Amino acid sequence: MADDGHLELIGVSKTYPGVRALDAVDFDLRPGEVHVLLGENGAGKSTLIKMIAGAHRPDTGEIRVDGRPVRFHGPEDAERLGIATIHQEMALVPQLTVAENIYLGRPPRRFGVIDRRAMRRRAGELIERMGLDLDTDAVVGELGVAHRQLVEIAKALSLDTRFLIMDEPTAVLSRSEVDRLFGIVRDLTAQGVGVVFISHLLDEVAEIGDRVSVLRDGAKVAEVPADTDQDELVRLMVGRTVDQQYPPREAEIGDVQLEVRGLTSRGVLADISFTARAGEVVGIGGLVGAGRTELVRALFGADRYDEGEVLVGGRPIPPGDIAAARAAGLALVPEDRAGQGLVLGASVAENLGLATLSDRTKAGLVDLAGQRREAAESVQRLRIRTAGLDQPALTLSGGNQQKIVIGKWLLAEPRVLILDEPTRGIDVGARAEIYELINELARAGTTVLVVSSDLPELLGLSDRVLVLADGRLRGELNGAEATQERVLALAVSAEHTGGESDA
Repeated sequence: MADDGHLELIGVSKTYPGVRALDAVDFDLRPGEVHVLLGENGAGKSTLIKMIAGAHRPDTGEIRVDGRPVRFHGPEDAERLGIATIHQEMALVPQLTVAENIYLGRPPRRFGVIDRRAMRRRAGELIERMGLDLDTDAVVGELGVAHRQLVEIAKALSLDTRFLIMDEPTAVLSRSEVDRLFGIVRDLTAQGVGVVFISHLLDEVAEIGDRVSVLRDGAKVAEVPADTDQDELVRLMVGRTVDQQYPPREAEIGDVQLEVRGLTSRGVLADISFTARAGEVVGIGGLVGAGRTELVRALFGADRYDEGEVLVGGRPIPPGDIAAARAAGLALVPEDRAGQGLVLGASVAENLGLATLSDRTKAGLVDLAGQRREAAESVQRLRIRTAGLDQPALTLSGGNQQKIVIGKWLLAEPRVLILDEPTRGIDVGARAEIYELINELARAGTTVLVVSSDLPELLGLSDRVLVLADGRLRGELNGAEATQERVLALAVSAEHTGGESDA
C-alpha cells in the first residue's frame, strides 16, 4: 500500500474512436516532489492528466490516493481530494475580473452574500505572495496571454492543494516570470505538495524536476532522473535523435517586401520603423508586455494604429483593414491558437480552408472537392496526426492544432508570414518540423516574421532580430552580434536607443 500523500495510477488505459490514447500506463506522484511528464504532442500526456484531474475516467486500471482506490465522477471530486490543475488552454471567464476568476465558483461569503471586499483582499494577498504584478479588478479578457496564465496559476494555488498539475505553465512567461514561478513551485514542494510538471522546454526539466516519466504513442517508455542528458530525453520521446535543432539557413535575401514607417499607437507602440526582405527570417524579441504581439496585430490590420504606414511590395495597406492586408499577401498565425486561430468545433478540412474560402468560391458556391484535396495535401505536407479530414480540431493535440493554423495560411501563399509564438506548447519533434517549414518558406522567397519568447529559438531561426521594449524598437542585431546577452540587454533597458536600422 502506498504511503499517505501518495497519488498512483496503475495500469490505466483509455481508447477514443480510432485512437488508443493510453495503454496500461503506471504513474505516481510523491509528496514534495516534481514529477516531470514528457512526450510528443499526441503521446497521451493530456489524457493522463485529465484522468488525474477527474475530467476523464480510465477504461481499465485504477487511481489511488493515500493507498485507497478512488473513482472520480468529475473535476469536483478531484478538487475535494486536493488535486488542482493549471491547464495549457486556460479555463477563465474573460468578462470577469482577476479576483472573480481566482475564486470562481467558491467566492467568500458574508451572511450568505458574496463578500467582494474579502475576495479582492484574499486575491491581492495571493498575488502579492506570488510576487506578481496584477490588478485584482482588471478584466481578464483585456489581459495578454501571459498575464492570463498567471491568473490561472493563482486560481489553482488558491485551493487547499496537495497535488498540483501544471500543463505547460511557462510557455508564455518571460525568464523572470519563470524564475518567480519556479520559486513558488519550490515553496510548495517544501510544504509537501506533489507537482506534475509538463513542459516541452528540456532546459527546465533538470532545473525544476526530480524525476521524469516519458510517454510515447500512449505507452510509458521510461522513467529516468531529471538530470538525464537532453539528447537521451529526446531519443526517448521521439524514438530517434534530433541531430540538428535549427536547420542551416540557405535562402537568398531579395528585395524589400515589407516596410514599416513610424508606426505609432498611443500608449502601446511608438514610432516603429523597419524593413524585411524576401527570403528573410526576421525575429522580434522582447519581454512580455514589450509590444511584440501588438505590433504584429497592427501590421495585419487586427488592431488600428494612430500614425505611420505599412507597405507590402511598395503598396500601403490601410490601418485596421484585415481584408486589405490579406489581399496584399500578409498572413498572421496568432499567439492564442485556440481562441483566435481555429474554429475548434469545425473539422480539420474546414479549418484548413478558412483563409482561402473566399478564393475558392464562385457564384456563391464553394469548391468543396478542391478544398478537401488541398486539405489532404496540407495534412500530408505538415504531418498532421489526425484520424481523418472530418475529425474536429478540438480533439487534436496542441501541436497538431498549431500545424492546422499554419497550414491554413500556407494555402493562401502569403508574401509575408507572421508567426507569433509558433512553437508554444509544441514538442521537440514538431518544433523541428516547423523550423524546417520556416526555412522552406524562406527558400521560396517568403518573408517570415517570428515572435518568440524562447531566445535560443529566436536566435537559431532569424537572420536579424528586432528588440522591443516599452512599445519602442530598441535595437536591431544582425548575425553573429545577436546573442542572448545582447538581446536581453536591449529588452530590459528602456533608456537604450540601440542601433535601430531600416536596412
